[in-house]
Order: sequence, then structure tokens, then C-alpha cells
Amino acid sequence: MSDKAPSTATLKEDLDLILSAAVAAGETALRYFRNKPDVRWKNEGRSPVSEADIAANDVLKERLLLARPNYGWLSEETDDDNSRLSCETVFVVDPIDGTRAFIAGKDLWCVSVAVVRRGLPVAGVLYAPALDEIFQATVDGPALKNGTRIGVRAARDDEALHVAVAEDIVATLAPSYGRGIVRVPHVPSLAYRLAMVADGRIDGTVVKKNSHDWDLAAADLILQRAGGALHTLQSQGLSYNRPNVVHGVLCAASNAALPGLLAASRTLEGH
Repeated sequence: MSDKAPSTATLKEDLDLILSAAVAAGETALRYFRNKPDVRWKNEGRSPVSEADIAANDVLKERLLLARPNYGWLSEETDDDNSRLSCETVFVVDPIDGTRAFIAGKDLWCVSVAVVRRGLPVAGVLYAPALDEIFQATVDGPALKNGTRIGVRAARDDEALHVAVAEDIVATLAPSYGRGIVRVPHVPSLAYRLAMVADGRIDGTVVKKNSHDWDLAAADLILQRAGGALHTLQSQGLSYNRPNVVHGVLCAASNAALPGLLAASRTLEGH
């Protein structure tokens, strides 16, 4: 696998690029927020997409590919182009992660942008414009929130774990584990939910099957650099920019809490 042309960009340069693009896309989306944007449905009526999603996607694609024409492109709001599979480095983006929340006028949505190299995220940004929050990381640096280093919450034996998990899944977790956690109410943006694990607001989350690369790549890296991980039920990290960008059931938590969450969640195999 090789780029269409050699890349000389450093990780810092790539991070600066995706950060500026994410902010521009977020500001574009904000113009539509709570302003009754047009909405249509895709995937046989299962997923909404607003005119804000498309406008933010256009900003990202123009800015990123103009600066790095040799990088591949994978976005929720762009028809998939299999030429990305021949690229060593790919932009993986979700213009608005949490579209349903955005349409409903709720603050919990974000722009997600990652640089993925040889299947792994090496730079990532999440920008939550309505909350004025920016999460960022590179593979060789710390995870930051609004410029301040963040980390997962340290485990304490005398405290229950706060885990974001769907109500219908709690009952299927290993009983002893399910009884010992505090369930965090629904967080409509998956990327933002992973960021909440990264900055220590919650201890972990179980991700239902059918999440996609664009939901995960940037947040996955930020979580890693904050002292956590996102794994399959087989305790494996994720690989991105594959022919199939859909994932099965996943668990995310601090490195200390993840083994227990994974063990309890293996009852979800096949769900």
C-alpha cells in the first residue's frame, strides 16, 4: 500500500491541518444549528442527514484534499471511493457525529477528523462547537482538551464504575458486573462518548455493532493517548480503512478497567 505521491507532512502539520479544517466545518454547521435545517433520510430511512452535514463535509473535503491531494478520503457523507484502499494515508471524517442530536437542537454533537496511516489513526481531532470543546491527539503526543492534557479516570475499589451502555444491553452483561455499575444515560454522539472516557467523566462504554470507521478513528486515538483503549470483544484493537468499514460490538475504557468490561460483555457475542 502506498500513497499516490510521497508525503512530507509531519504529524504536527497534519494535526494543525485537520484542526483548522474541523473548526471551519464546525463553524459552518453552527450556522444551521437550531435553525431548522433541511433533513433527508438515507440507509432505507434509518439515518438522517441534514444540509449541515453536507455543508460541513464540503468544507472538510475541500480544505483537506487541497492540502493533501495524495491522501485518500473516507467520509460518512461521501460515496465511498475504493481508491482509498491503495493509499497509505487516509482522512477519515464524520462532518457531524450525532446528527440526530444536532437536528433536535441538543449540544452533544461534534466534527470528527482523523489521519489514518497503514490502518491506524496517527492524528485526530474532535470539535464540539456548541460546547466550545476541542479534543486532539497525535500518536506520539498527549491527548488534549482545549489545550489541557487529559487522562482516563483512575480506578477506585470503593466506587462503582460509570459506564455508558444501552438499557437493553445492561441485562445481558455478566450479572455480577451489571449489578455493580452505574449506567450513564444515552450520549447521542459516539465519538463524544469515547471522549468522555478519555477525559475521565465516565469509566467506559459498550458500543453496539454497526459503528463505522468515521465514528471511531479520531476518538480511538484520543482515548489511547489518554490511557485507555477501544477493543473488539476478542480484545483486539481496531484497524481502519479496510474494504469493510463496519465494526461489531466494541468496548472502551481505561486500560485498567477494560479487561473487566470486556469479560462482562462477551455475553454479547453474536448480538
